[in-house]
Amino acid sequence: MPWGTTTVTDERIRFVLVHQREVASKQTTMSELCERFGISRKTGYKYLRRKGQEGWTGLKDRSRAPLSGPHWIEPEVRKMVLEVKEECSDFGAKKILADLRYADAERSWPSVSAIHHILKQEGLVQERKTRRHYPHPGTPPTFTASVPNEEWSTDFKGQFRTLDRRYTYPLTIADTFSRYLLGCVSVPTPSFEQTWRVFERVFREHGLPQWIRSDNGSPFSSPAIRRLSRLSVRWTRLGIQPRLIEPGNPQQNGRHERMHLTLKQLACNPAADNARAQQKAFDKFRTHFNNRRPHESLNQTRPADLYTPSPRQYPSRLPEIEYSAGIQPRRVNTNGVIKWHRREVFLSEVLAGEFVGVQPIDDGLWLLLFGTLVLGYYSDRDHTLHIEKQA
Repeated sequence: MPWGTTTVTDERIRFVLVHQREVASKQTTMSELCERFGISRKTGYKYLRRKGQEGWTGLKDRSRAPLSGPHWIEPEVRKMVLEVKEECSDFGAKKILADLRYADAERSWPSVSAIHHILKQEGLVQERKTRRHYPHPGTPPTFTASVPNEEWSTDFKGQFRTLDRRYTYPLTIADTFSRYLLGCVSVPTPSFEQTWRVFERVFREHGLPQWIRSDNGSPFSSPAIRRLSRLSVRWTRLGIQPRLIEPGNPQQNGRHERMHLTLKQLACNPAADNARAQQKAFDKFRTHFNNRRPHESLNQTRPADLYTPSPRQYPSRLPEIEYSAGIQPRRVNTNGVIKWHRREVFLSEVLAGEFVGVQPIDDGLWLLLFGTLVLGYYSDRDHTLHIEKQA
């Protein structure tokens, strides 16, 4: 089967995850996805069927390894590999293979990867530690909200100075379906603390949405795993799923950007005397935008005529995430680490104090979840947390 260099189970998991993200949202077709993974459509549907019937465990592979075979490395060859390594401690697998071929060019020697495996088994390989770069979660699905509070969008309209020479950062929050401007608040800094206070007020007044769409800037996103930030972690605990547009693609949040243009024209140009006066201008704009200004995309309907508060109320206390039976919860310590099978697995410091779920998929393979968000999967085989890469 033409899978990549990872295990078959790893590739099947990645195939299903990409299918859920791209094919389900009609960003690509099943044929194109199967061609990208180098498998037939019949094989692709087989693994989707296994996932649907048996869950993630249905993707595990059945061993076909023979009890013996010509591909096994002979003890004599293994000994020769280790002798070269002992004589030339600076040699890696490539140089050892070259040295063996110099000694006997006619003999069939094992591959570089097989020699590297021998050295690794003997503890003669020092693994390089590199700084991990977490990929962007990918293009948000093509989406048209059908009811209020199905999705909200948020962003900071570019900072500017009021006439007293102090910066102001307008934070805006809008309902995607009705275009209703839920909040337009001037904050002194775009910090997590300031942003969270605004969202708390909006949640208390209007309830909770299902999704929140934002760009990749702070405090909505960070370089952490799955681009989670302290703000999006709290959204997730409230049952709100964050959606990040791709970097450099503001058109993926085009409705919000268009609203910012009107905001700039009516409330920011010219700037007010100070932050308090500027906030009064924002409040006046919000009333005008919601209750007076008809929208062409809404058949000249006003947002206030379409918007209704969410039935999902903001709780008095931030709830902990609960996992179903079969998923083991693990608390992330202050260093962003969970302990699993006597090993430390680093996730992210933004998850410090939170509970993540560990779900078995296959022997030695575990899916890591934060709420419904798939963080990645951990392999006992190489003691590595694998993060789904952007397709």
